[in-house]
Amino acid sequence: MAQVTQQTLDRLRVPSTATLTSVLKGHGLGNTFLHEVAPLRPDTSMAGRAFTLRYIPAREDLVDVPMDNLTDMQRVGIEQMQPGDVLVIDARGDTRAGTMGSILAARMARLGAAGVVTDGAYRDSPAIAASGFPAYARAMNAHTNKTIHYPSEIQVPVACGGVAVFPGDVIVGDGEGVVVIPDHLAEEVAAEAEEQELKEEFITEKIHGGAPLHGTYPLDEERQREFEEWRRKRGR
Repeated sequence: MAQVTQQTLDRLRVPSTATLTSVLKGHGLGNTFLHEVAPLRPDTSMAGRAFTLRYIPAREDLVDVPMDNLTDMQRVGIEQMQPGDVLVIDARGDTRAGTMGSILAARMARLGAAGVVTDGAYRDSPAIAASGFPAYARAMNAHTNKTIHYPSEIQVPVACGGVAVFPGDVIVGDGEGVVVIPDHLAEEVAAEAEEQELKEEFITEKIHGGAPLHGTYPLDEERQREFEEWRRKRGR
């Protein structure tokens, strides 16, 4: 597992998830954006390392027992999270019950977690959103988790929003959604995304100025030279 630095995480938080998916496509990865997983607040952004939790369907002999914080794998996992981790919950896309609520979100925030993501639902969603803790989900549902879900394993490969997530992968979220970056590509993707965002800033400026798509998007040789001069003048 590659060790992704905080500096790289900070760099990945700047470009849009759209830019990041384009860069990842250039590395041959076409399934990196979580399907139907959206932020509770549109101004949300985050970047952190995946800490995974896998739910399986609830079964009465498993869930009809007293709550035990020392054996419940969701709570055990949360207490193990490190600053900069993002809890990624595989809920099998089932939104019939929340996967967690505001108290667990508050605990993660206090531990320095970077956010939480699920392809299921949250309960207490308005409170989680109001707290400012970055949270992404497929839906909202006030039912408690164990009416539908059972927390089975932590720190194993999971599926979330139709995307494979491994512990330590980089999870980046913005107002559009969440993208998964394999940890060994994180630094390279950060550098390429910065370059692409800069180029798209130039292209957008040209389009607003009346330039046609042909020769501008993508840049032809002449526009590429213009871009290099534009960048030089701005010291970028």
